[in-house]
Amino acid sequence: MNLANLSGPSSPDPTTPQCSAKGCRGDAVWVLAWNNPKLHTPDRRKTWLACEEHREHLAQFLGVRGFLKDVVALAEWDAGVE
Repeated sequence: MNLANLSGPSSPDPTTPQCSAKGCRGDAVWVLAWNNPKLHTPDRRKTWLACEEHREHLAQFLGVRGFLKDVVALAEWDAGVE
């Protein structure tokens, strides 16, 4: 089956950033900037996107590991504000 040809009201808009939480297809509202100090240089930032519902869960997941560096609204991140 070619998933690229599926469309309809339940199909997410491919141009809208989506939440990184497993199984979530909600629109992203937050950017969680992180790095793993065992793998990345201190200035390197990886990102996860989060909807309102999953922001806290993803932040806690990264935070307990010492990976979370910043949480920024997606609109601010897109504007270049870190």
